[in-house]
Formats: sequence, C-alpha cells, structure tokens
Amino acid sequence: MQDLPPVDDLLAAVAGYLREQASPQLRGQAAFHARVAANVVDIVRRQLALAPAAEAAEAERLRALLGAQGSLAELNKLLCRRIAGGEMNPNTPGLVPHLWRVTLDKLAVDQPAYESLRRVRAAGPAPPDKDA
Repeated sequence: MQDLPPVDDLLAAVAGYLREQASPQLRGQAAFHARVAANVVDIVRRQLALAPAAEAAEAERLRALLGAQGSLAELNKLLCRRIAGGEMNPNTPGLVPHLWRVTLDKLAVDQPAYESLRRVRAAGPAPPDKDA
C-alpha cells in the first residue's frame, strides 16, 4: 500500500507550481490570478497548521473570560453581546490580552510577513496590557 504525501507537501507543490511555473508564463490578469491562487494555497497551509491550536486556546480563554461553556462560535457571539451591551470593555481584566492574542493568531495565518506582526513577535509574547 502506498501512502499519500502529507497534505502540506501537496499544497506546497501546488503553490510552488503556480508561483514558479505557471505565473511567469502568463500575462496580465491570468498572471495576477495565478499569484492570488498561490497565496490562497499558502493561507490554507498555514490555516491547517496553525488554526486548530489557536482556536482551542481562544475557546479556553473565552470560557475563562466569560465564565461560560459553548462552541467557539457561541462563545464569540456571547463576547460580542457583552461588549455591545456594555458589560465588558477595555478595562475588563483579560479582555484586551485575549483580543490581542486572537489578532496575532489570525495575522499569523493571513499575513505572516506583516511588519507589525514581526515587530510584536520580536518584542516578545506580552500583549499591550497589564493583564498579560
């Protein structure tokens, strides 16, 4: 029985082909779309690698912050309702560090080369809040 290559290897091959083979042979809009497709494949690779742990940590922080149980989507809806209702604000202990961590985790998937993300990573893990 032959094992399939790891999903990440398959996606890396597709992104590499689009970026290194297809895109240079294309012109105009087709070349642009090939580059966009390669970037999408890279985002999917990072999402598969990073999102499960980030989402599990986010849910755990939300359970502690909200004192509630539920799925990540349910907890985020509750968080939004509490913020919109004025029950939670930037002075709520743990809220700003949680939001900061979520932002950094999402940037790591979507825009890992984002300059501000690189600066924050270089400075260390502490969020911009005393609740870190």
